[in-house]
Amino acid sequence: MTGQEREYTSTGVPPWKSPVALSVALHLLIAGVALAGWSWSSPIKEPPPSSISARLITQQKPEPSPVVEPIDQPDKEQKRKELEKQKQAELQKRQKEEEARKAAEQKKREEAKRKAEEQERKRKREQAKAEELKVKEAREAARQKAEAEAKERERRAAEAEAEKKRQQEAKRKAEEEKQRKEEQRKREEAERKRQEELARKEAERKRMEAERRLQEQQLEAQAEQARKARADEARRQEQAAAARAREAQMLSESQKYQALIRERLSQAWYPPSSATEEMTARLQITLLPTGELASVKLVASSGNTAFDNSALGAVRSLNRYPVPSERDTFETYFRQFTIEFNPRRLR
Repeated sequence: MTGQEREYTSTGVPPWKSPVALSVALHLLIAGVALAGWSWSSPIKEPPPSSISARLITQQKPEPSPVVEPIDQPDKEQKRKELEKQKQAELQKRQKEEEARKAAEQKKREEAKRKAEEQERKRKREQAKAEELKVKEAREAARQKAEAEAKERERRAAEAEAEKKRQQEAKRKAEEEKQRKEEQRKREEAERKRQEELARKEAERKRMEAERRLQEQQLEAQAEQARKARADEARRQEQAAAARAREAQMLSESQKYQALIRERLSQAWYPPSSATEEMTARLQITLLPTGELASVKLVASSGNTAFDNSALGAVRSLNRYPVPSERDTFETYFRQFTIEFNPRRLR
């Protein structure tokens, strides 16, 4: 039975650790050692029987045969039993030694296996710690990367916002500069007209002075010229009165059409929900004599793009603006004008 392989049913415990398996193995080991002991031991050689030597002497008268004493059989049996006991004792001793040796080997194997399992568990723990450390390092690297990316996005957003504000400020300054130049042009135009009026008045004064001198030199011519002068003056006064009346009429008519334009724009304008009463957008409108829109541009922003776009959209939505048919009135008041959009008023 020694060295023979046996199959075990798996119960979650190693087969060699099962109590039944150990008991069976121990009994088989004892039986094997006993059989091996019998096979290793030499058979007991019994002493050969003592030979009996006899010599036959022929005589005329036969004599009785000598008596041979029997061998002492009880002593031999006792000796055999003692030898048997010695062999049995030696066999038991060898069995115990074999069992002790196998138990020691089994203990060594178990100790080696325990140490190997302990080393394997230690290796796995160290491997798990190394993997956990790698995971922590990877997570930390990912966190640092995410923070760096978030900071970079914030920096880019801040730069974009700063660039946007810079462009808005540059646009505002450009619009203010344009408006300033436009106002300066208007002031220069007004100054030029004033100078022309002064020159005209000075020329008129000189002319009247020449007429006075001429009247002094030529009484008759002076009287005639005085009459003509009075007539001319009356005509000029009439013309001036007519011009003032015309200007008043033009102003009244322009106010009427301006009111109509504001009403049309109010109906077409839809301020955004973000509009506030403090927002005001100023637009410059250029019209054709037919009332059609030639161009529109934002000259003063409200600061809200949606608000500005809604005002521009309202201006562009009108196909035709109400304008006076009188060309002078149109050229003076409606060829180009500005209008302000405010939620509280439209002027």
